[in-house]
Amino acid sequence: MTTASAPDVARAATLFHALSDETRLGILEMLRGGERCVCDLQADLGAAQSRLSFHLRVLREAGLVSDRKEGRWSYYALVPEALAEVHDAAVRLAPAAARGRRVALAPGRCCG
Repeated sequence: MTTASAPDVARAATLFHALSDETRLGILEMLRGGERCVCDLQADLGAAQSRLSFHLRVLREAGLVSDRKEGRWSYYALVPEALAEVHDAAVRLAPAAARGRRVALAPGRCCG
């Protein structure tokens, strides 16, 4: 069984933190259908502009969404590679038994 490196753990923490908010999950859900203008996200979520900007920044800094400017409008889209990272991080955290492997017991421990 391999142990995750410190950068892997830090990356997983960043991703899971970005996913730990209902508003941010709602944004990701809205972006599943493709790129959206921030004005559409704001209208659909009923969120104040400052609140939405904060959540989009968290998602962008985590690498879960990308943004582009077109004139005065900002558009956001999912980053598929980052979603794959979330999946991989969750799989690494799953107990070995849940993945169909036996857990090796350490000699001299309470269960071994």
